[in-house]
This record gives sequence, C-alpha cells and structure tokens, in this order.
Amino acid sequence: MSDVVVVMGVSSVGKTTVAKGLSALMGWEFAEGDAFHPQANIDKMHAGTPLTDDDRWPWLRLIRDWMAEAIDEGRSAVVTCSALKVSYRDVLREAGSQVRFLHLVAPEVLVGDRMAHREGHFMPTSLLHSQFDTLEALTAKELEHGSTVVSVEGTPPQVLERCMNALGLSAPADIEEGHRA
Repeated sequence: MSDVVVVMGVSSVGKTTVAKGLSALMGWEFAEGDAFHPQANIDKMHAGTPLTDDDRWPWLRLIRDWMAEAIDEGRSAVVTCSALKVSYRDVLREAGSQVRFLHLVAPEVLVGDRMAHREGHFMPTSLLHSQFDTLEALTAKELEHGSTVVSVEGTPPQVLERCMNALGLSAPADIEEGHRA
C-alpha cells in the first residue's frame, strides 16, 4: 500500500529539506508543492501580496490530483505544501486515506532568520507573519489519523531523524545501505 506524506508549515521552516530527506531515505517520489503554483500566484507573492483562498484552491487541487495519481498507481510519495488551514488539508486529503501531514514547527524568529538568508525564492520575508497568522494547528482528528508535529530546531539530520520516528518510518534496508554508501 502506498503512503503519502505532506510536509507542511510556513515558508522557510524546512519543508523541502525534510521532504527530500524522507524521499531519499524511503525511496519515495518527491514533489515540490511550490512547483504547482500558477505563475499568477508566484507573481503575487513575489510582489509581497499574500495569496487569498481563491488563489490557493486551484493550486491545492493540482497537488491533490498529483497525490491521488501516486496512490492510484501504488507509489509512495512526499510533497511539500504549506497546508496552513484545515480547509486546505481537507482538499489534499481528498487524494485518499493514505495522506498524512507532517507539520514542521519553529518559533517565528528562527524561521524569519532562515528566510532572510535564503536566496532565489519568490516568498519575501514580509509575508512570513501573515503565514503564522493564517496557520491552523493540526486537529485532534488529524493527529489520530497519523499526522504529526515535529520541531525543526537542531541540525537537518536531527530533524529528519525526529520526523522518521514521529511518522513511524524506517528506511528499507536496500535504500538505507545505498544512502550510507
């Protein structure tokens, strides 16, 4: 059975780093949620304008469809997506019962520092506070169905290990050996 993990959280919290790490350790397909944004959304964020729900619905549906295809084909996958609101996660969950969320968390000051030192991304630091304001924590029901919250404080290997443990994952022996080689 396939497994799909949505690595979620505010911009610059480390979603891509963690998702790529999970992909490598588990041998799963990886997708960058930002790659699903239409150009109009990218232009809006680049200009410092927060996205509205109307901007996000088509983007979320594209990610949902990508996940549903992976599930239909029996492929496990990991995808990044801010998934800041329960209603956004509801759309993503339409892909199938295999979808679970890994919510990466950190204090706003730490994320702001990371964001300020990140190059080549369309999300300006000025929009970070709006993401924290919009963020809705995972619900008790989401947590009961395999979703989890992990702090990103520490080194990337420490965070990845915490994520693997929180998700109850262990790398397949052939992947783990290849990853260490």
